[in-house]
Amino acid sequence: MRSRLPPLNALRLFEAAARLLSFKNAAEELFLTPSAVSHGIQSLEEWLGVPLFLRTSKGLVLSEAGHAYVPIVRQALHLLASGSAQVINKHGSGQLSISAAPTFAARWLLPRLHKFRELHPEIQIVIDTSQKRAELSEDGVDLAIRMGRGNWQGVVADKLAAQELVPVCAPSIYERLRDLSDIELAPTIHVTSTSEDWNVWASATGHPAPDPAKGLRFDTIQMAFQAACQGLGVAIGRKPLVNAELASGSLVEIWEPVPSQVSYWLVGAESRADDPRIAAFRAWILQESTAP
Repeated sequence: MRSRLPPLNALRLFEAAARLLSFKNAAEELFLTPSAVSHGIQSLEEWLGVPLFLRTSKGLVLSEAGHAYVPIVRQALHLLASGSAQVINKHGSGQLSISAAPTFAARWLLPRLHKFRELHPEIQIVIDTSQKRAELSEDGVDLAIRMGRGNWQGVVADKLAAQELVPVCAPSIYERLRDLSDIELAPTIHVTSTSEDWNVWASATGHPAPDPAKGLRFDTIQMAFQAACQGLGVAIGRKPLVNAELASGSLVEIWEPVPSQVSYWLVGAESRADDPRIAAFRAWILQESTAP
């Protein structure tokens, strides 16, 4: 007789939520939305026929059934992770899949990647730059390069590059914009995926934050930089991603830079930190991130 298995993805969601006692924090750790975590746990509860969490005035707590189920799920997930890692290490193809934001991949990672291939020609690199937030191991992703504060739980997170935010524009419009006392009079360029950048810069410098509804909007940093190079307005540049344009003179700094509240991080599953391919890439990229 075949054993009935619960929805396996929901087990991972349940373990994180039970450990953190928060759907929101579990979602941040797993790179999901709180709604996805909630729906996944609801499907698990429906399959089991019992509630696993109780919502109280003090927040989320485990039910009696949830308390009993946690160690079982945790042991099962650990066994699957360690067993899978052993198979990969012994019989793996030598392929390493990395998920990275498209602008970081194009501007920082790819110009340096030849150095890693020279050191490790036996490792085949696959880069995924889709906007979808890939799931470690579940989507076939070994490592992810993510922008954030690095306070994720359940993963190994190493800082790659601190960032500075600085308004940049083309030399053709620099002269008429640099003396503006009111930034709201300048044509601005905004990135919908990093919409807080202008607000962070404005708050740190005391300038009023420009209204995104009055400026050009793009979904990637790359497009914003290109628009700025063409003289369409002022964009928030992220150092070191904008360093090449600043060095070539195609973009110039128009006002003072400020530290960003987020950085780029290399993120990997704790259970696979000893994978030789992952360890080799981590050692290389951390050394590369500190190189001048």
